Amino acid sequence: MGVHDEHRKRLKTQFAEHGLDSFADHVVLELLLFYALPRVDTNELAHRLIDHFGGLDGVLEAPAEALAKFPGLGWSSALLLRLMLPISRRYGLIKSRGGQILDSAERAGAYLVPLFAYERDEVALAVCLDSKLQALCHKEISRGVATATDISIRKIVELALSQNASGVLLAHNHISGIAIPSPDDRVTTEQIKNALSPIGIRLVDHIVVAGDDFVSMSDSGMV
Repeated sequence: MGVHDEHRKRLKTQFAEHGLDSFADHVVLELLLFYALPRVDTNELAHRLIDHFGGLDGVLEAPAEALAKFPGLGWSSALLLRLMLPISRRYGLIKSRGGQILDSAERAGAYLVPLFAYERDEVALAVCLDSKLQALCHKEISRGVATATDISIRKIVELALSQNASGVLLAHNHISGIAIPSPDDRVTTEQIKNALSPIGIRLVDHIVVAGDDFVSMSDSGMV
């Protein structure tokens, strides 16, 4: 067994016994690259990647094409790195699927924030609720729009009717990093409320998400 093999074995054992908390970012990346590059010094490569892309987050968010062109990496390794964030987001989606009771802004925020993890686009979601405020489903309503005014009210109404929902919880993210409802957000919220009310469906809340932060428009007196 060579020096690199012993080093890899030590890192794998350390992770198995203690997790990642004690690892520096370059060591996390080095460990991950073990599984794509079995015969390469991934420690040196991890340092170069982090220096080039500005951090572990920059590496994981980098386009696959840019990663694949990086000296020493290649296409398969690039795809492995690009899988990390989508897998993490998929995990969040699975954990927040239907069945949860969303009867408070705190519970709604805990349900919704993971759904926007790692998003770089403006995204709007609608959550259908039953009469007990239990989540029936959630669905993306729009993506890449500049403001909430571009959210399709028709799609929300059709989704709510298809699920026999008693209520709808609306959410969208602000990629600016500030979870403060805009005047457009307020106008759109009122329009959606007015569209749902005649068909017996209540707009329960409109949550604005920014990173790990969120604001309930209902708690703020805007719904």
